[in-house]
Amino acid sequence: MDHNYYVYVLRCSDGTYYIGVTNNYLRRLSEHQSGKDRFSYTASRLPVELMHVVYFDNIFAAISWEKVVKGWSRKKKEAWMRGDFEALPALSKNRQKSGGSADQDQVSTGST
Repeated sequence: MDHNYYVYVLRCSDGTYYIGVTNNYLRRLSEHQSGKDRFSYTASRLPVELMHVVYFDNIFAAISWEKVVKGWSRKKKEAWMRGDFEALPALSKNRQKSGGSADQDQVSTGST
């Protein structure tokens, strides 16, 4: 079903990133900021800051992209968010060579 969907990235107060998908990122930001769900990943890491938003017109594409970004290292996520697309391939190669996820953040699935 076509609609407006967004993959969004929040930076939590502890420096980790939360990546989610929603059909209204401003509402979701407000929900995160309110600590509405006290058991959520972000509730104990307030305040959160909206770092990046990407628009999709298809929910399946949005969910797919969310999963891709969640698998990236912290350095790769940060390069993507600042628009340094030329750095992405090298960051992928470096991670594969190191074989680890030491730079990877904890992330949690967002909801719509």
